[in-house]
Amino acid sequence: MRFLKWAGLVSAFLVVAALAAVGYVRSTGLRARATPGALETRVARTMRSLAISSRDRARENPVTASEEALQSGLEHYADHCAVCHGNDGRGLTDFGRGLFPPPPDLRAPPTQELTDGELFYVIENGIRFTGMPAFSTGTPDGEAESWKLVHFIRRLPQVGEADLERMKALNPRSPAEIRLELEEERFLRGEGPP
Repeated sequence: MRFLKWAGLVSAFLVVAALAAVGYVRSTGLRARATPGALETRVARTMRSLAISSRDRARENPVTASEEALQSGLEHYADHCAVCHGNDGRGLTDFGRGLFPPPPDLRAPPTQELTDGELFYVIENGIRFTGMPAFSTGTPDGEAESWKLVHFIRRLPQVGEADLERMKALNPRSPAEIRLELEEERFLRGEGPP
């Protein structure tokens, strides 16, 4: 009798969960351009927090926050991260707008309040069910680059126009942009029309 009672409760729960899932899918269409609601955002942040161990969360950045480390972090960010997060860290890029959930504003408190260990963990391991890939190379040099990136992310709220211009020059370019630049260079050398 007791088993039947629990089986009934579990069955009822599963039916309600299935109906909620179908309702969610029907109401959102699973569109990637949708904005996550407050509940979704809270659940996702809670899940991320639960996924990162206290040992990883407590890790301290072993790389000194020198100007050299910041510049290396800037270069790495411009080449690898800006396509989704934007040079300014706001996530307002063509790729960023197309992701669900969208990339967080790296300058905002929810990101800046993460520990260095949490930022490092996210960079190295990515976040499943989002567009955030894992960038771990499994090497000490790769880890050092990720720690430099943590320093740069901390600096994003203060990034100025000079840094943004430098980053723009370091951003990946499409083959069409490279081809156009080469044609312009040939034209300027007098080798024919662009």
